[in-house]
Amino acid sequence: MGYSFFKITSLQKPFRDKLATFVNTLGSAIRDGKTISFADNDIGHVLQLQNERLKKKGLVMDYEVYDRDKKRHATVGSQWQDAHYQSYVCHEQYGVKRRITKNGQKIYSDNKRNILYTTITDVTNGVHPDGETICCPNCGSVSTIAELQGGCPSCGTRYKMDDLFPKVTGYYFLEDVAIAGTEHIKGIAIGAGIAYVFNFFIMLISLLISGEGSFLKVILGMVVLVPLSIFLGYVLFSIFMMVRLIAVGSSQSSGKWGTIGSRNKFEQKMKTVCPEFSYEYFTSKAISLIKAAIYSENEQELMFYKGGPLDPVFKDVIDLNFGAALGIDSFTVENGIVTVTAKAYFDVLYATDNGIKFQRDMFGAVFRRRIDIPVDMGFSMTKIQCPTCGSSFNAMKNKVCPYCGNVYDIESKDWVLVRLER
Repeated sequence: MGYSFFKITSLQKPFRDKLATFVNTLGSAIRDGKTISFADNDIGHVLQLQNERLKKKGLVMDYEVYDRDKKRHATVGSQWQDAHYQSYVCHEQYGVKRRITKNGQKIYSDNKRNILYTTITDVTNGVHPDGETICCPNCGSVSTIAELQGGCPSCGTRYKMDDLFPKVTGYYFLEDVAIAGTEHIKGIAIGAGIAYVFNFFIMLISLLISGEGSFLKVILGMVVLVPLSIFLGYVLFSIFMMVRLIAVGSSQSSGKWGTIGSRNKFEQKMKTVCPEFSYEYFTSKAISLIKAAIYSENEQELMFYKGGPLDPVFKDVIDLNFGAALGIDSFTVENGIVTVTAKAYFDVLYATDNGIKFQRDMFGAVFRRRIDIPVDMGFSMTKIQCPTCGSSFNAMKNKVCPYCGNVYDIESKDWVLVRLER
């Protein structure tokens, strides 16, 4: 894994094209429950759960993601790899418009300028993971990579490895305090318009009071006010951006200062017991586990959740976005098991009888996994293979194998969530 603060690397075009398709289908997945393109199975399942939550509450969420600067492409911030996969953390300036309706009536809307952070995973030049399960990009059914290359069992579509990879294995939005593209022109224009109207009325009142007003002087004054208003518009826009920087920055950082340094401390400890460890993989997995548990109607049926009943308030969550902060409170190793106590920050939309409420929340969570099993970045909880009978089933919906009845120990494959509280 490596970082570069001085060398900016743009995402390759084949990757950009698939990322754009993923972004363009995100809204339809949330609103209509359609298959999300080029996303891993866990992301697709969480979006399906979110859509079901909205339907149960009788809500429709129009979710539009738009590119704020089409001239700039996604850049790569960090990368890492294991035996089969190479992953990249990318960022690009996007905006998100949300509009929620109930019975055709709008009850909430917002429009936030964000940075979209995505983890994109590709196969390496080594041995391809033919046995891994993946969603068919055409019909959404789950099959192995080997099956899809030979023809999807459901729709018959044939694929090459390049058609199936790269794919998005993690994503979240972070509100952006910077400007992108032509946003500054629009901001200055609005400021100039306000300044021009204000100055025009001041000039008009002054001429009327002095009694020296004439049609020619009014026209001349209107012309002179143009450059002055543009300058004042720039000043007003600069002041607005300063205020927004302070407001958004303080709101985003509230309570998060305690997470500073968590990453380095956690990586140092984790790599001593698991050299293949990737902090980005852990973060993406933690987000998926938390989202799936919260959106699920009955978390006790989830194989990866081993805690008690969740707070009923979680049933009111209709949109959940990671707030780019994961703090580590404790890290213990005992009997070959790593236990991590963490606090994760999220931007949350709650839907109650009183309406829609936006809130920035911190969730306490405890994660656990065996340390003698290498990290497998391709592991998916939406379809696993029973070691007893060899059958495949969805670990998101079953605690035991539905074919032979034996309990599948998912903790031997990946992280599990053992506590979650608000």
